[in-house]
Amino acid sequence: MDAAFTAEQDEMRRTLREILGKRCGPDAVKSAARTAAGHDRELWQQLAQQLGLPGIAVAEEYGGVGCAPADLALACEETGRVLLPSPLLATAVLAAPLVTTLGTAAQRSALLPPLAAGGLTAALAVPGPALSTALALTGDNASGGWAGGGRAGGVQARAADGGWRLYGEVAQVLDGHSASLLLVAAHAGGFARSRTLLFLVREDAPGLVRERQTTLDETRPQGRVQLRDVEAELLGGEDADVTSALASAGRGAAAVLAAEAVGAAGQALARTVEYVQQREQFGRAIGSFQAVKHRLADLYVQVQAARSAAYYAAWDPEQGGLALAQALEALRITAGEAIQLHGGIGFTWEHDAHLYFKRAAADELLFGPVHRLRAHAAEAAGLFAPAAPTPAPAPRTEKVAV
Repeated sequence: MDAAFTAEQDEMRRTLREILGKRCGPDAVKSAARTAAGHDRELWQQLAQQLGLPGIAVAEEYGGVGCAPADLALACEETGRVLLPSPLLATAVLAAPLVTTLGTAAQRSALLPPLAAGGLTAALAVPGPALSTALALTGDNASGGWAGGGRAGGVQARAADGGWRLYGEVAQVLDGHSASLLLVAAHAGGFARSRTLLFLVREDAPGLVRERQTTLDETRPQGRVQLRDVEAELLGGEDADVTSALASAGRGAAAVLAAEAVGAAGQALARTVEYVQQREQFGRAIGSFQAVKHRLADLYVQVQAARSAAYYAAWDPEQGGLALAQALEALRITAGEAIQLHGGIGFTWEHDAHLYFKRAAADELLFGPVHRLRAHAAEAAGLFAPAAPTPAPAPRTEKVAV
């Protein structure tokens, strides 16, 4: 494996950093996140048209750029640096791979080109706060229990008039309030033959009710989706292996999220280093104090270790879970230290340092927590296989004198 970046990858990162640097200052990020859509639509179209960002990992035959998933991860490191609020994660990282894996030829031809062009945005609706389990990041998704159970809860699907109808509610859907297309995980077949399938629901479907939810991290907008006997289209066939497709999408998403978290952690550290070089106390910059230098050095090592893990996962998504755990931990620690080292102003909720702290906390709630990511990766690798049973000791015999 050659992990060196190509000239094309370096140019993509440079161009993306230049565009985002001009359009994504902290105030602009907050303003974009507070719009009805939850992101800057104009900037999203610019990134789609100039860089093909949503279609980086989509095959050329469907209008995409046709690059490797590693290129998408590298791009997301740059979007993570500025905490870009955009439909990129929900559309390109979660939805597009599922359409590619499960969709019929007609569905791929109809959906992937507009997804790659940025004209169509999509969101994955998984019942309950179980996105990490559905993607097999923190647990096995084969049982289907994450979908809410077949008798009640979650979303129920029933065949009707040659099609499908969905009924239920899904909360905490990334970009669920604004996405043009929803991929909804629902139970079909009744309780006795219950199985989880994925369905396509258009934004204008009668009976679909959506509202934006209040979230800790405004740059990760979420919505509550209510499905009241909504007409839906089955993604793929009834024999589709949904759990395997979700697990595969989860591995790719973990690698992308790790790179994104590393970008955020690196920027939080850079902002803190800049601040301690300017802030003076006792007639000298606080960055000159040895205690501060030690803390910053520890953060630098943490971020660089996470970056190495993220880059490795970008080329080998099987390591995505561990890389994500490393990156989320680095982001949480770095963001927390950034608040501490900014002193009194850092503790104000409106300070920019809290944008990174909120991202760290919110991503652990959605895709972690770190200890469960590591535990599941260790279990999948067989690190904690049960030890062989110890043979029972032989019965003890004693000689009795006669």
